[in-house]
Amino acid sequence: MAKPILNVVSGAPGTGKTTLARRLAQELGCPAVVRDEIKQGMVLATPGFDPSGDDPLNLPTLRVFFDVLATLVKGGVTVVAEAAFQDRVWRPNLEPLAGVADIRVIRCVTPAATAHDRVARRVAGDPHRSAHGDRKLLASIADGRYSIDSFVPISLDVPTLTVDTGDGYRPGIPEIAAFAGAGSPGRPRTPGSAPGAQPA
Repeated sequence: MAKPILNVVSGAPGTGKTTLARRLAQELGCPAVVRDEIKQGMVLATPGFDPSGDDPLNLPTLRVFFDVLATLVKGGVTVVAEAAFQDRVWRPNLEPLAGVADIRVIRCVTPAATAHDRVARRVAGDPHRSAHGDRKLLASIADGRYSIDSFVPISLDVPTLTVDTGDGYRPGIPEIAAFAGAGSPGRPRTPGSAPGAQPA
């Protein structure tokens, strides 16, 4: 039996990861596991949650996110996973899954100004974003303490596809889906052979 594919959609905040992860999961016909949605579900079960101080839900969310991924891939389920983790969080949590899943990384990139604008727009337009540290992030951007240019991408030696999300997707959805579904039934493409694929 072939291993399931664990497609990791990564990148800095505002680079379009969640939108792409949902679209890709729909294209492949598999679950999407989104870190922020898990946290938002925890917030609903945590009366009086206040994201303005030290966030007590970040670590439980981290554990649940990777526990869910492990359960799915160990059960033979191909999955799309999305989170804004940097290498220091992704890598040690993905390495134990390499024996049971074919890991592929889709790295979302976009100009810093575009990413920062997207963060600002989702804070203004999505009440569920109050569960996250977006306002702190915007304050850090405004005073120069943070830019997506400082984001450290995943360093695993696995097939990796960089996708520019600044204006649509480059490469496009068919190429991304071919990369993400290589080795699946009906998708004979070999790992890393999609346009734009590169080693991590």
